[in-house]
Amino acid sequence: MDRQLINVVLLGLAFMLIFTAFQTGGMIQQTIVDSIHTDDTSYTADGYTSLCIIYAVLAIANWLAPSVIVITGPRLAMFVGAITYCLFIANFLFPKVWVLYFLSFVIGLGAAIIWTGQGNYLTINSNDETMSRNSGIFWALLQCSLLWGNLFVFFVFTEDHIKKETRQLTYGVLTGVGIAGTVLLFFLRGGNRTSTESLTLRDSFSECVDALVGAFRLLLTKKMCLLMITAFYTGLELCFFSGVYGTAIGNTNSLDSNGNAKRFIGISGLLIGVGEIIGGATFGLLGSKTNRYGRDPIVILGYVLHMVAFFLVFINIPAIASLEKTNDPSYIDSSLSIALFCSFLLGLGDACYNTQLYSIFGVVYRDNSVPAFALFKFVQSLAGAIAFFYSSYTDCHIQVLILAIFASLGTISFSTVEWSARKDRDAVGDTTHGD
Repeated sequence: MDRQLINVVLLGLAFMLIFTAFQTGGMIQQTIVDSIHTDDTSYTADGYTSLCIIYAVLAIANWLAPSVIVITGPRLAMFVGAITYCLFIANFLFPKVWVLYFLSFVIGLGAAIIWTGQGNYLTINSNDETMSRNSGIFWALLQCSLLWGNLFVFFVFTEDHIKKETRQLTYGVLTGVGIAGTVLLFFLRGGNRTSTESLTLRDSFSECVDALVGAFRLLLTKKMCLLMITAFYTGLELCFFSGVYGTAIGNTNSLDSNGNAKRFIGISGLLIGVGEIIGGATFGLLGSKTNRYGRDPIVILGYVLHMVAFFLVFINIPAIASLEKTNDPSYIDSSLSIALFCSFLLGLGDACYNTQLYSIFGVVYRDNSVPAFALFKFVQSLAGAIAFFYSSYTDCHIQVLILAIFASLGTISFSTVEWSARKDRDAVGDTTHGD
């Protein structure tokens, strides 16, 4: 196994551990916050508001992330970002409203540099031939995070009310797992600043300005504007499957004969992870085929899977379930098997979109990977912040209608860029053969 592939695998394993902690915590956050409030009415925090703060800060901080990566290199940036994730998870061991919101702000900053650093580091360790493969491998390993944490939650959450002892156990384990992932980042090789000379203050400021200007300039290009529509959609659906859908399942009493549907939140998250892993692994193994036939068929497949999922959620889950516990009927008798099947479809479809976005950014913007990935995360995070904000006020059915609209727009825009890139690649090939 070559050194670059080892780096990609280690990167995926580190992120798998860090996001086992964070994504599991995110999926149960609103449920946990409600349980804390039941025990202590002075605790008035809102899980959706916390997640909204995270993604809003992340969106803004992504404009500064390229400058940080220029100065520190991706390895150090990812390590610092990982520490903020561990701090955020640990705050639920000693819950305070102001601490939750403050660390939501801090992790937003950390997320910007860890994800921009990740995109840059993945590009450094890939070429045009291996980018699709490496994107798929990383994505499959990352989404394994949805398996272990949610499986743990399924066995631990045995009652409708999550007691303090259960909360302490859950977040104690998740914090330890996050720390283990942070330590694993030490074993990555390469990804430091290429220059061994120390930067003067003027040099640092100049490089920061150049990186920021480069990001703005890139945003004004036609291809980037089109890809940003797709990135915006992935932010909306990330909010839905990572925070809203699990809550909706847990609030639908008719899904469990004992009225304790909360225990299925973990299974829902696990099946989302299964879909993500199958998609990431499959598209990683089919990387050479993707290079030959294009990325658009995979994105279109993701679109079809998501549209089916949105339709089934619309008819199977009561509209109000994303906001409160309910016995309301849906258009059909609410079915647990359909609800969990939708979880799988959401995960598999998300893998279709994200693996191909990583691939096209790594190829089309190879020479500008830092600002390109920063813009990608900026728009995705902005969409996530907007979605978590309106999730506190809009029901489940309105949300899936919004998702269906943006899924259509995002798929069309991605395919347009892919067809243009393929045309340019074929033109270069014809010129080369002609010479």
